[in-house]
Amino acid sequence: MTRAISHAAMILGIIGLLSTAAGVAFAHEEDAPSGGEEEQSDLGDVAQKLSNPVSDIWALFTEFDLIFSDGDVNKGDDKVSSAMLFQPILSIPLWKEWKLITRPSIPIIWSAPVPKSFDSFDRKTGLGDSHLPLLPSPKLENWIVALGPTFTLPTSTKKDLGRQQWAMGPAGVLGYRTEDFIMGVFPQYFFGLGSRGDQGSKPDASYMSLLYFGWLNLPNAWQVGFNPLIEYDNKASSGNKWNVPVGLSVTKTVRLGGLPVKFQFGAEYSVVSQDDFGKRALLRLIMIPVIPSLIKKPIFGGG
Repeated sequence: MTRAISHAAMILGIIGLLSTAAGVAFAHEEDAPSGGEEEQSDLGDVAQKLSNPVSDIWALFTEFDLIFSDGDVNKGDDKVSSAMLFQPILSIPLWKEWKLITRPSIPIIWSAPVPKSFDSFDRKTGLGDSHLPLLPSPKLENWIVALGPTFTLPTSTKKDLGRQQWAMGPAGVLGYRTEDFIMGVFPQYFFGLGSRGDQGSKPDASYMSLLYFGWLNLPNAWQVGFNPLIEYDNKASSGNKWNVPVGLSVTKTVRLGGLPVKFQFGAEYSVVSQDDFGKRALLRLIMIPVIPSLIKKPIFGGG
């Protein structure tokens, strides 16, 4: 219990520091002598691009989650843990109106509760498995379309933090956007490949993640919307296959030292979760600084 409290205090402290940084940025933006409506319009365009999984922008997506887990194997309060997800957003021009979208994700997990027996848990900290989607996408007026392979890399530093197996499968993005809103889905399905290491007795992995998102664009580079991640594990036992969260978030894009940065804060609750033990709710803070694109000309037929 003491460890959970101190862990929660640590992540809340991180959230507090980043929120303070966002507040300072907002104040600085309001006090700035120039920019005005044109500056806010530019930042609004950046915010919309960062909400589009297949936009041509480069950015460093960094997410902090405070996670509350519960289930039949524990009693009393939820078990608290936290995680950080680092995800560079990279768009590579391929040919004419086509680009390759890649968003490698690297999770860092702090003090995750791992059930040993009823109401008995170990705490694990380390890297989780990384994911790498590679999605060719055409430039379209309003539709958002991408399709390609996605991969799981067994980078977990502890067996309880990953699947101990390479995996690959199909991934895609389908959505629609206007000047006022954007909405869509980003599913990825993975099939296990090769050895399971010291978990060799387990069946090959077969699992899905599905990001569904919708954002309403507001004045002055504000947005309100949602982007929860549905998870499905085909090899899990009955009652433990699905985690389906719903949530609401607010975002604000500002300029820090000349660099556009998007801040997002939100909360989610899982309306369907694993019976034995799984995520019930989370608080999320995301910080996304935009960086200059390092590849500007198409790789094939550049000009």
